[in-house]
Amino acid sequence: MRPDLTQLRELVEATPGFGRRPAVAVPEAAIREAEERVGPLPPSYRWWLTEYGHGRAGGADLATVVPGGFADDVYEDITAGWRRDGARLCFAVEPDCGDTYSFTLDGSGACGEGEYPVVRRDGLDGEEHRVAESFAGFLATRSALARGLRDGPNPAVARLWRSTPGALLDNGVLAYGPHVIEERNETFEVARYAPEWVLVGDDSGGGGLLMRRHGRDRTRVYHLGLGAISADVGTDGELLTDDLVGWLESSGG
Repeated sequence: MRPDLTQLRELVEATPGFGRRPAVAVPEAAIREAEERVGPLPPSYRWWLTEYGHGRAGGADLATVVPGGFADDVYEDITAGWRRDGARLCFAVEPDCGDTYSFTLDGSGACGEGEYPVVRRDGLDGEEHRVAESFAGFLATRSALARGLRDGPNPAVARLWRSTPGALLDNGVLAYGPHVIEERNETFEVARYAPEWVLVGDDSGGGGLLMRRHGRDRTRVYHLGLGAISADVGTDGELLTDDLVGWLESSGG
């Protein structure tokens, strides 16, 4: 699913340890110059460079572009020679020989639109694991981990967050990212009235999107008035879909 950059900004601003103040935006000309050396950079990473320039995400140092710098001598530059290893371009490094995170330049992910999947290389054994479908998804998953949300409340939401930190559609439907999901569930006391369920979004008009937290049926999404949440969401609510990400995409995500 295409990253929602508005939700990405909100996630960055709301997550402690993300970005660095004052922000040092990278000029577009410098980004294009960097791309001449390493190839096209993913749109959501380009967005990060133009908005923040440099910073950290969940303890990992993010690469930047140093305008006019000599890349081989600038450790944090995305064009530094050590960052490119075949079809891998390392953009984030955890300190003290920790894990590294790279774009898979030869891979195609679920996002399209020029985004590359992200893999984590274990700092101890060197094993690779795919962790996100985009740079935006990488930030979303790092935010979720920092907030103690792990992968998310269920596999469907985890899949969404690997691509984008939530999404706001033209019709007003908002799928929550890790930066808002806890607050919304607390506000509407979902744990009290529907303890087996989680509020994963709303329609901006008084209706909520709910899914099961536990059990075998964690793919169905139900629509129910936020003032009528009960333990029997499956009966009281309207079934919308059993494919959250596909439904969002077909609805304009």
